[in-house]
Amino acid sequence: MDSARIFEFMGNHPYLFTALGATVGFIVFTEFTRFTGGVKSVSPYQATQMMNEGETLFVDVRDDNEFKKGHVLEATSIPLSALDKRVHELEKFKDKDVVLYCDSGMRSAKAGARLKKSGFNKLHTMAGGLSAWEKASLPLVTR
Repeated sequence: MDSARIFEFMGNHPYLFTALGATVGFIVFTEFTRFTGGVKSVSPYQATQMMNEGETLFVDVRDDNEFKKGHVLEATSIPLSALDKRVHELEKFKDKDVVLYCDSGMRSAKAGARLKKSGFNKLHTMAGGLSAWEKASLPLVTR
């Protein structure tokens, strides 16, 4: 495809091209933030290994209603909107592994950045969030 046709397509579909640019920009920004934020991403399988090894805290940063519908076994619910007020509840885990998760990974990345600024050293986000956990056929608790 020659460049003239590409520019013609861009001219004929400005909204589509703008949406594409915004999506690519958003992905680049998110990955850059994750990469430079000092928070490691782990797969659901790696998260279960960490859980089995013990002394790993799982923090669900979704809203309370989402948490009640299903969450990781023994996860602590601290919604992102309440994290700054409740960070003191996590103080004893500053030097232990903490796995943050939400539905897709967006809120947990924000939570990781906030906790990193508060001095947490071993932060992880679950890649793909609870959606990836469910796709991997891993169990959820609804109590």
